[in-house]
Amino acid sequence: MKIERFEDIISWQKSKELSVSIYKIFKSDTDFGFRNQIERASVSVMSNIAEGFEKQTNNEFRQFLYITKGSCGEVRSMLYLAKDLDKITIENFKKLYSLTIEISKLLSGLIKSL
Repeated sequence: MKIERFEDIISWQKSKELSVSIYKIFKSDTDFGFRNQIERASVSVMSNIAEGFEKQTNNEFRQFLYITKGSCGEVRSMLYLAKDLDKITIENFKKLYSLTIEISKLLSGLIKSL
């Protein structure tokens, strides 16, 4: 099956879900630096998938997907910090952590398919 639009990529769909959740969960966090960084990292995941796909060459797309995996790891790292600083509930941590793991696995599969 040929993917026609980045919106059809499952890892992009999941990363959009991740970004929306992060914005909602941290919207009232008064630590602007932290909030800004985790929001930017989550948006970077979905944006790099879209940008790489639109480059329309497998080599460039693959390069963007590696960058995307790095941003996904950054989000996961920041989730640990959020948990340890009591900025996030354990339930939300587990949900978002699982989502980042799922996205990373999907990205690895997509990279291999290219």
